[in-house]
Amino acid sequence: MSDKKPPPRWRNWLLEGLLFAAIFIGIQLWQARDTPHGAAPAFSGQRLDGSLFQLADWHREHPGEAALIYFWADWCPVCRTTAGNVSAIANQWPLLSIASQSGDAAQIGKVMAERGYTWPTLPDPTGALMRQYGLPGVPAFIVLDPAGNIRFITLGYTSELGLRLRLWWAGLENS
Repeated sequence: MSDKKPPPRWRNWLLEGLLFAAIFIGIQLWQARDTPHGAAPAFSGQRLDGSLFQLADWHREHPGEAALIYFWADWCPVCRTTAGNVSAIANQWPLLSIASQSGDAAQIGKVMAERGYTWPTLPDPTGALMRQYGLPGVPAFIVLDPAGNIRFITLGYTSELGLRLRLWWAGLENS
């Protein structure tokens, strides 16, 4: 008979947690392998309200602030789960949502009204902007620092706290 005690339970939990975190981070990095780094690729378009949007102008309107670009689709079930998180930060951080492969402005406006989304939104009916950013799918979150550089790209579900921390951290990097 052995007098050896099994390792404490907390040690097993810690190791399993670290393994889970490593796998999660690895998957995120693999999914974002084709995404740009450095300065955010410039784009322009027409918002749902009819106003013109240019990324460079948007940065000038929000000096010294980190910003979020949120790619989503009306047919995406995970996007519905992240919508509340996006809404929770929309009044505190500059936000642009891009409705990818979800139809024209009228269709997207109808979906947004039905769901209570009030974010400034650009239609991306063909997914061209999503491809420009190298995103494999939605939801996708791109956090920009105050200089317009990409600091974080997250694919899939992201918590409100996760978004807030990324935006806060991106804002610190250039202060």
